[in-house]
Formats: sequence, C-alpha cells, structure tokens
Amino acid sequence: MATNTMKKRPNLLLFSKLLVMTSSLLTLRAAVDFDVVVYGGTAGGVMTAIAAARNGARTVLLEPRAQIGGMVAGGLSGTDVGKREVIGGLALEFYFRAGRAYGLERHQQEIAWMPEPKVAAALFRSMLQEAGVTLLEHHRLQEKTGVHKTGSRITELVMENGATIKGRVFADASYEGDLMAQAGVSYTYGRESSAQYSESLAGVRAFTPSHQFSIDLPARDENDRVYPEISTTPRGQLGSGDRRIQAYNFRVVATQDPANRLPWAQPAGYDPKRYALLARYLQAMTSYLRRPLQLNEISLLRVIPNSKVDLNNRGAFSTDYIGGSYGYPEGSYAERERIWADHAGYQQGFYYFLATDPRVPAPLQAEINQYGLAKDEFPHNDHWPDQLYIREGRRMIGVFVATQKDLQTDRAKDDAIGMGSYNSDSHNVQRFINDQGFVENEGDVQVPVQPYQIPFRILLPQKNESTNLLVPVCFSASHIAYSSLRMEPQYMILGHAAGVAAAAAARADIDVQATNVAALQQQLQREAAIFERGLTFQETALNLIRARYRAPTPTGPRGYERIAPK
Repeated sequence: MATNTMKKRPNLLLFSKLLVMTSSLLTLRAAVDFDVVVYGGTAGGVMTAIAAARNGARTVLLEPRAQIGGMVAGGLSGTDVGKREVIGGLALEFYFRAGRAYGLERHQQEIAWMPEPKVAAALFRSMLQEAGVTLLEHHRLQEKTGVHKTGSRITELVMENGATIKGRVFADASYEGDLMAQAGVSYTYGRESSAQYSESLAGVRAFTPSHQFSIDLPARDENDRVYPEISTTPRGQLGSGDRRIQAYNFRVVATQDPANRLPWAQPAGYDPKRYALLARYLQAMTSYLRRPLQLNEISLLRVIPNSKVDLNNRGAFSTDYIGGSYGYPEGSYAERERIWADHAGYQQGFYYFLATDPRVPAPLQAEINQYGLAKDEFPHNDHWPDQLYIREGRRMIGVFVATQKDLQTDRAKDDAIGMGSYNSDSHNVQRFINDQGFVENEGDVQVPVQPYQIPFRILLPQKNESTNLLVPVCFSASHIAYSSLRMEPQYMILGHAAGVAAAAAARADIDVQATNVAALQQQLQREAAIFERGLTFQETALNLIRARYRAPTPTGPRGYERIAPK
C-alpha cells in the first residue's frame, strides 16, 4: 500500500496531460520532483513507468525524442517470442491488449504477438495514460553533465531543454545507457573473450554457416579493388574479445496493398557502386542455385496484420549494415545521429538497388517491386521507421553479470523476476577478407536455449556506484547472455520488475540493492509474472489479466516443466 506521501499527490492524470501538452513549464519553474524517474521511452521504459505508477509512485517517463515503445512500436512487429508460455506480467498484458485491439476474441483467440507499429504505439500511450504516468517527450539528458549525484545517490537530471527533474529512484531504460554512464556506473561494450567468463561462444567466432556467403566469392573485383562493404582489418584471433558491435538495421514495414503502398525511393547520395558486392553475390547465387534468390532469402519477411510485412535481415548481404555500429555506444549525440542517418541511407539504398538496378535478376526485381513502404505507418518520418534497431550497445557491469551458463546450465535463480527462452542470437559483427582471399561474415550466434529464469540482480549497479538506479535495458550481462536476453518481451519483463522495485524503494526510502526480493516476487506474481515454464502458469497469468479487462476465458491444454530452485 502506498504511503500517505504518495496518496496525497494531486490528480496525477490531469497533471500528466498538462505536462505533456506544455512541457516548457519545466523550464520556467523550479525543478519537478517525482518518486520514480524513468529515462527512455523504450518498451522496457514504458513498462517500468507503468509498473511504478500502478504501485503508487509519482512517476515520470522522459523520452529523448518522441518514439514511445522503442522497437516494438518502431517496426519490430515480428516479435521474437521464443517460448510463448514464459512471457507474463505487463509484457503478456500488452500483447493481450493488442489482441483486444484487433478483436481476436471474436475468433476465440486472445493474444496478438505481432501488432502493427501504429497499434503498438497507441497501446503504449494508452497504458501510460491510464496508469497516470507523466510523459515528457523531447527531454534528452544534457550531454555529459546531465546527471547530478550526492555520494552514491542520483539527485536530479538536467535536460538539454533546461528542465530539471528530481527523483528518489531512477531507471535508465534507454537503448544507449547514457544515464547509467553519466552516473559513473561501470559498463562495457563489444565482445568479451572466451576466457573472461569461460564462455565457449564468446569472442571472435570461427566460420558460422548462417547469414554467410555459401559460395566462395572473391573479395576483390576484376581490378583488384576490395568491394565496398568489406573491411580490410584482419578478423582477429579466434576467441579474442574486441570492441566491435553486432550489426544494426531498421525493421521496415512494407505492404503489397496498392492503395497503401509507396514505391521504393532513391535516397539522398545514392551510389549503386556501393552495392557491387551485392550484385556479384546475386549473380553468383543464381548460377549456384540455378535460380535467382527470392526476396525472403535476402530480407526476411514476417507477415503482420493488414497486408503488411516486417522486413528484417537475412543472408550474407542484406539489411544489416555490418560494421556501421561500432561508434554508436560511446558516440556523442552528433556522432550517433550521423550513424543513424548512415544506416538509413544504406538500407534505403539496398531496397532501391534491388528495385531498379539492371544487375538484379528480373524475378527478384519484380518481387521487390510488389512491395513498398506502408503509407499508414510512420507518417511523421516519411513512412520510414523512426527507431534504429540498436541490438546492443553498452552493458552494465553490475552486482551480477549474466553469462552463457545462466542460459544453459545454471537456469534456476532464487531471485527470479521472469523468464527468457529465445536463442542466443547475435547478428554478424564484421565482414572481412579470409586467408583465401574470399569475403566472409563473422560474429553470428544462433544457439538454442531452454527456458531460463532471469535474476533481479542483473538490474542492479554495484552499490558503491549507485544505490538508487535500476537498469532494465542496458542490464548486466556478457555479450553472449545479452544476445538472448535482449528481446523486446524480456525488456518489458525486466522493466516491469524494475518499476515495482523502484516504487518499493522510493516508498521505503531504501537502496535498490536492499530490495526485499521475496516481496518483489510476490507482487510480480500478483501482476501476472511467470517464473516457471508451462501453459498452466501462463493460464494463471492470463486469468489475472482477463479479470482486469473482464475478458472471456477460453479453454486449452495444460502441462508444465518445472525448474527446481537452487
């Protein structure tokens, strides 16, 4: 139950609406004080804020731009679900509400795992409003000097627009981890060596078959010039660590519906020479397969509602801008904006090349031209996704670092706050020239895991560095562990736990490291969290959500796999 301090706040929903409409008030008056301050409007950040507010905390969500929902509302509609029955809490509630938005109950279904971006964005905003969260968009941390601390406690954040936001407990739910970094919390980026945490999958990888050149393709053209989009830097010793970052891209939403379709446009600065390796690859694969590649073989199609598809990377040369992400984690705001624009230019050029270049096999070109950007998505951004897929950036080094064994052999956790189940999944990190002079991709990881429990400790900084900060997106994990935990449903699960813990810490005026984990787990379970795999457990969680929305209860199969506690 909330304390009297929390109970006596004014009509927060009305206050939130006023602040959203007139956020400049914060630059004109004294600093505004909250119980919980969440930085970053990602899906994880939205759930952190909602959970804190539902648990009685005066909560503000600060979004550096205006992209509420991160990748879930930014083009990643083909949700990386893994084992559906391990997804609970606010994440399950979100996808349940998506099902209601599509009227799936009319078809005796309940959950829409792949909502369109515009539907996801509307749902996130609705949930924030219902919870009474104060949402402030275009509130980006002052670069380098935006976090003020007294000892190990963060006291206030200063925004670029001059606003000052005070709080009792803070959460960094951004993809970039700038609040965490400015607060002096330890972090890393790139890849650990296989020796650092005894991880067999870590570091520079040997030849991997997925998203790889399946034929030997010379890295140099007929004039002995290295093709564009190939690095001349050596691969590195197998198992060694480095600061390279797995590839980013945009998850483009396209359609075949002529009434809603825009043609692929030529981006500014387009140069077809940039895609010479792609042209060579397409020609070589046509000879090798005795047929042209199909669109789904070079850009993964995930079908989503209303005649749309979510386009992702697939194959040796695709939408991933390999090597373009290295400077992002530590980049200045200006450098990140340049990287963002470079990724858009690369990927827009990729589609334009496929649609127009005479070197593209005619059947493939005809197929890509059946698609185009959806007019009804991202109208404020020329229908291009407004969120770069930052698959990985900074990673906190907190009180506990999740590693490969926590996905594979040490799957049960006493401080479990949710579950994960998606493959260890890292996209390629570099494209280099191998010892035979052929082009090769490196860094891909696709290793199945069994469902595992996620420990609360990965959200916690080391106590001497910060005692009132939780980190549900750039959480504490190795590159290999992060490659599974980084999926958007898990960000939402982690955000849910962070919000409940933040509200409790603010209410009791304690360090986040002193959180009563048993009480946290009980509250999360009351809010439909799932700690053990099984349809029985998800049915229990769904019943809690159905009761909240008075939804019908269908019947279904039962059964579960228990993970024994340590």
